[in-house]
Amino acid sequence: MFEFFISKKYLRSKHKTTFISIISAISTLGVTIGVAALIIVISVFNGFGSLVTEIMLKYDPHIVAAFETPPKPLALEEFENYLANSTEIQNYHSYAEGKVILMNKNSYQVIELKGLPEFTNDSNWGIRSSMLKGDISYSEENNFEIALGLRMAIRLSCRVGDTLSVTSFNGIERILTDFTAIPNSRNFVVSGIFETNNKDYDIQFGFTSQKSAQRALNIGNKISGYEIFLNDVNEADGIKEELLNKFSKNNIRVNSWFDLHKDLYTVMLIERWAAFIILCLIISVATFNILGSLTMSVIEKKKDIAVLRSMGANSNSIVKIFMFEGLLIGFIGTISGLLLGLLVCYIQIEYKIYPLDPTKYIIDAIPIQLRFTDIAAVTTAAFLLTFLSSLLPAKRAARVNIIEAIKYE
Repeated sequence: MFEFFISKKYLRSKHKTTFISIISAISTLGVTIGVAALIIVISVFNGFGSLVTEIMLKYDPHIVAAFETPPKPLALEEFENYLANSTEIQNYHSYAEGKVILMNKNSYQVIELKGLPEFTNDSNWGIRSSMLKGDISYSEENNFEIALGLRMAIRLSCRVGDTLSVTSFNGIERILTDFTAIPNSRNFVVSGIFETNNKDYDIQFGFTSQKSAQRALNIGNKISGYEIFLNDVNEADGIKEELLNKFSKNNIRVNSWFDLHKDLYTVMLIERWAAFIILCLIISVATFNILGSLTMSVIEKKKDIAVLRSMGANSNSIVKIFMFEGLLIGFIGTISGLLLGLLVCYIQIEYKIYPLDPTKYIIDAIPIQLRFTDIAAVTTAAFLLTFLSSLLPAKRAARVNIIEAIKYE
């Protein structure tokens, strides 16, 4: 098509260096920098997001189904049958949880005591993989042993082998209503100390067997809910909605892995979108330069436009010529930025040109994760902005008056 041929000629014209050519070069450079910056920054956000999610999912189940009131046996059996027969669910187990007060001599702290069943002993998931000293067994033979986070152990001034007094909040509530009641306290031996780099676990939770937790919380054989693991973690929201719709009558509260740390994930998502919008402004400035350079090009090429129109070119052909010129600038800038951004990401992944101190951070370099959807979104945004900036000058070129443009020639 001759329109594309002419637009290339205009763009590659080297007979003189004009102000318009300088602006076109700046526009191309601006699109290149904007696209490269977007790809690099979003890849860094992806890397940190994936790292945080990986750390959280090492200790968090994909879905937590908690009973607000103890379910009836038939309702509990129906719930378990659903979990057992669902093809999306890989594994699940019950748990017992409640607030307790830990006391060690004159020190005391409030934590969530969480009891897990025996078969979680062989799992790579959970705090057993993060033990600094000692261990924890979830077997029924666990005679009131507890694993604490390092920060909580420091606050209580305890170590492996020490004995702590554990009093449930249920017992304290009974004292407030019945002054003759005696609080139900149990002695737990610290069997392990762990560190997860997750303050929610290191400070808020203590882990024991399910039977020990039920006795300490004085709830008999009742359970608090189920922790569910899926074949695909991305299906968590769909399974969550299905559970809520099917078992809402059982006073059940269902949270996905995202809900468990919603504030953290929401902040990361907002930061990611904020970075995307801000860096898109760089491309926007470059596209404004494209608009300016094409507008001046239309003014400079009025005679050429008039000659083309007099030779039979219609207004649509004139629009295409200047649209192609603007899109070529955008294409060159976008592809250059894409290659530059991918190159920087590759170098960081392979050679870690921006390292981090592993004594202060849990990683040794800034993480990078490339996603095809992000690359496609950045490329699409750049092309769309370029297209919009080329449209107005191209339409202006089609309205050039032939007689006015060549009457003095």
